[in-house]
Formats: sequence, C-alpha cells, structure tokens
Amino acid sequence: MRKKITTLAFSGMLFALCTSAQAQQPGKIPRIGYLSPGSGAAEHSPRAQAFRQGLRDLGYVEGKNIAIEHRDAEGKLDRLPDLAAELVRMKVDVIVTGGNSAIRAAKKATSAIPIVMPHTADPVGDGFVVSLARPGGNITGLTSSAGYELFGKRLELLKETIPKTDRVAVLRDPANLGTAQSLKETETAARSLKVDVESLEVRNSKVRSRVPSRSRQARRCSYGVGWRLFNSHRSRIVNSAAKSRLPAMYSEQEYVLVGGLVSYATNIEDLYRRAAIYVDKILKGAKPADLPIEQPRKFELVINLSAAKQIGLTIPPSVLYRADKVIR
Repeated sequence: MRKKITTLAFSGMLFALCTSAQAQQPGKIPRIGYLSPGSGAAEHSPRAQAFRQGLRDLGYVEGKNIAIEHRDAEGKLDRLPDLAAELVRMKVDVIVTGGNSAIRAAKKATSAIPIVMPHTADPVGDGFVVSLARPGGNITGLTSSAGYELFGKRLELLKETIPKTDRVAVLRDPANLGTAQSLKETETAARSLKVDVESLEVRNSKVRSRVPSRSRQARRCSYGVGWRLFNSHRSRIVNSAAKSRLPAMYSEQEYVLVGGLVSYATNIEDLYRRAAIYVDKILKGAKPADLPIEQPRKFELVINLSAAKQIGLTIPPSVLYRADKVIR
C-alpha cells in the first residue's frame, strides 16, 4: 500500500513538473515583416525607429512579445518582389511597408497576410485599396497625402521665401500617374502668384541631366521636386541644385537633411508611429478590409540655413518663424 502511494505521489510530482515546464515555455510571439526599399541601414532609420516607438507605446517589447523581420532592398527596387516573397514564406503575421514599389511587391506576393502601409500618396488611385473608408482587401494603413493642394502650398512658400521668383521648373516622373494632378495643382497656384511653370519630365537614367541650370533658365528661377523616382538620387539632385545656385523646394524633408534648401511635407515619422496602431489592431483580430485609411495630421516646414548660405540666399524672418525645424 505504501509503495502504491509513493508511486502515485511520484507520478503526481512528475505531472506537476511537466505542467509547470509547459507553462513556463514561451508561446509563439507575433512576427512583423518590415520591408524597406532603402539601404541596409533602414533598420535604424528614423522611420523604423518611429515605428518601434509606436509599438513600445502599445506595450510591445521587441524580442519578448513581438519580433521584427527586416528586409531591405538597399535601394535596388527590383529586389523588392523577392524580399516580399521571402517574408511570405516565413509566414509573418503582418507586413509593414511604405512607398508604391514596396507596397506593390507585397501586394503581389500575398493576398492573405495583412499589409500595413505607413505611407503612400494615392492608395485608391494606385489600386492598393478600394476606398479610404473601406479598403476591402488585405491592405490598410495611412496615406501621406492630404490631397494635391500641398503642391500649391509648397509653391506659395517658395514664393514667400524668394519673393522675386518668377519662374519655376518642376521635375516630374511621367510614369507616376499622380504627377499629372500635382502639376495641375502647382500650375493653378502659379497663376495666382504670377509665376511661370516649366515641367521637366525625368526618367530614371536622366535625373542628373534634367536638373535645371541657372545659366539655362530665367535669372530668378527656382524649382520643385516631388515623387518617388528621385528618392534614390537625393544627393545628386541636391548637389546639382547647389552647384547651379538654384533655390529648391522639396516634397520630403530627407532632401533637406542631405543639404537641400527647404521642404514642406507630411511628417512621415509620425505616420510610421501611427502604423503600429494598425499592427496592434490586426494582431488582436481586426481585418485590414475593415480598417479605414487615415490621412496625415502633422506637416513640417524644414529649412537648411547652411544650404541658403551656400547659394547666397537670405531666408525672410517671417518664413523662419514658421519653420518647424531649422538646420544650421
């Protein structure tokens, strides 16, 4: 009898130990596939850091209750389809990616895994979602555009910064359907400001040669830059503008951070931070099709005083006062 009790007690103790061990084993933590068209350093970029901060604000700790699989195209957009397919094979729980090329690659790679886009200019026009209110598929997130009126606002700021401006050259990518509307908005603003607009179509292999030179333009010529084609040529464009002593208004602050003059744009880092909210909702069971696309809330005017000094330009105090960030 004593032997039987001992055996039962020992068996019970083993059961308790096994149960305890099983309870201590960590469960499967959600994995986020972070697809970037940028360089290998994109994992540590301000955008990636903003996304991580958004996750932390929601209680996620990387390595404990969330994992992030980074895949960077290193500026080679033709690598995006393979990288997106790799994330799909890994069976990540959600893919986070921004920019048309990366979103399109992810969309082609999967119709099942939820995709959260921190930013894109025209998600409906580009065919990523059915509507902003009801995306209708496996893609949701945020748009970086508050409408094409931003292009007119940029021209107004450029005119205020350089009051004598009477001619503006606009670099645009004809392959991007949104550039037609952006040019139209710019021309509308230009008429009221009495500024002539010259549209310069630029294809990937001719970015540098199409940057206008002061010697080939009117004496008070400035130019604006927009859209994704030029992102991989930021430094080249900025250096060409400085060499020609041309003031330039940019559509993203990254241009100003590498030496450009001024930008007025959506705060992209804020969009990446807010993208974490979408990831959280999806991991808790929400369907992307039912999560409305949100528009930007923060816009920033960024001015580079070093760039202004390099081209001999004095920024009016009224413009400096309104700047959200000044680089000296």
